[in-house]
Amino acid sequence: MVGSVEVATTNSYSNGANHNHNGLEEKLDELRRYIGKSDGDLLKIVGVGAGAWGSVFAALLQDSYGQFREKVQIRIWRRPGRAVEKATAEHLFEVINSREDVLRRLIRRCAYLKYVEARLGDRTLYADEILKDGFCLNMIDTPLCPMKVVTNLQEAVWDADIVINGLPSTETREVFEEIQKYWKERITTPIIISLAKGIEAELDPSPRIITPTQMINQATGVPIENILYLGGPNIASEIYNKEYANARICGSEKWRLPLAKFLRQPHFIVWDNSDLVTHEVMGGLKNVYAIGAGMVAALTNESATGKSVYFAHCTSEMIFITHLLAEEPEKLAGPLLADTYVTLLKGRNAWYGQMIAKGQLSLDIGDSISGKGTIQGVSAIEAFYELLSQESLNVLHPEANKPVAPVELCPILKILYKILIKREQGVQAILQALRDENLNDPRDRIEIAQSHAIYRPSLLGHH
Repeated sequence: MVGSVEVATTNSYSNGANHNHNGLEEKLDELRRYIGKSDGDLLKIVGVGAGAWGSVFAALLQDSYGQFREKVQIRIWRRPGRAVEKATAEHLFEVINSREDVLRRLIRRCAYLKYVEARLGDRTLYADEILKDGFCLNMIDTPLCPMKVVTNLQEAVWDADIVINGLPSTETREVFEEIQKYWKERITTPIIISLAKGIEAELDPSPRIITPTQMINQATGVPIENILYLGGPNIASEIYNKEYANARICGSEKWRLPLAKFLRQPHFIVWDNSDLVTHEVMGGLKNVYAIGAGMVAALTNESATGKSVYFAHCTSEMIFITHLLAEEPEKLAGPLLADTYVTLLKGRNAWYGQMIAKGQLSLDIGDSISGKGTIQGVSAIEAFYELLSQESLNVLHPEANKPVAPVELCPILKILYKILIKREQGVQAILQALRDENLNDPRDRIEIAQSHAIYRPSLLGHH
């Protein structure tokens, strides 16, 4: 078990509407003091995983705080050895030459020639190599700032104070089990901010859901109060291009308040919230339904009416599912609803649904797509379906007046499972499900959810 860090108990952080007007250095000094850093002792922040959002998050911190080299060290870890395909290298060269600031920077760093050679096919570039120059393999069109990249996991994490989990949920447990081996001798407890959106389903001895923060807790022994979740609404590339964005950091009050203040920027407003469970589960659920949203958009030729009908049904299913998990879940409104909306509107899961529906992608290529990364909604569909089809979780069907598995009240989840996991039906089946004249009004499902009769505390390991 990891040890504990002693910090001052006075918490001077508030999260009102007034923004912190101190300079960046003052905000950094405040967090350093709160964590218990002495002068000359670096605050070490490391991102683990370099997908689009993980890379952007680390780059935002680097842009803001990287200038204070004597006080903070910001690095990012990604696996070595991932070659950049020639077509991607050619496109990367075009991006570089379209941005004078990027072109000048690479020439100044004597790094431009390798991109010329890669374009010609005379050299192979690697993902960790281009990340050092500010290019994320999953987001080539958005150059970032240069990054300090580490490919050795032990070197990256062994003494890190703050670890950002930028891994897909499907890889989180495995990597953090590896990380725990390097933390056995630690005296202080790290703080972990998870960006992962997805879940695991555990069916034995009883069905339960496992979120990424729980995976990290189980894998490392870091107390859950030191593990937080950061959710949107946001699209990684738009945030780096300084589109105005909001986010929520969820978890224990001890850390979410100081971290919200530290992460907040003029174009990236971070609020705090105590409801870790609902936000994290919704983070996984929105990816499930975003795939369906992409399908509906493609199949209806972007019909606003068709997409809104889908939105009404999928959000009612999301509300129903969260009421199974929490007695008083955060309402699907405000930022939580906006996070769902932006993911259904634009994002890799919605894009994947569109490409599948248009026949431009085959299900046989799996859920890891070159240039996009892991489509986390695919594994989440399987996990939620398996979990909610368990008889031990039965709820009363309002019309049949008999007990049914919760998934029977989630027709969209059921059809996505049949299309994407079982492959029993084609993509058109999602429209047929929406047009089913026996489909209940979404309001009915919400009323069932809010009756509290369906709450199943065992789903999160509570009894």
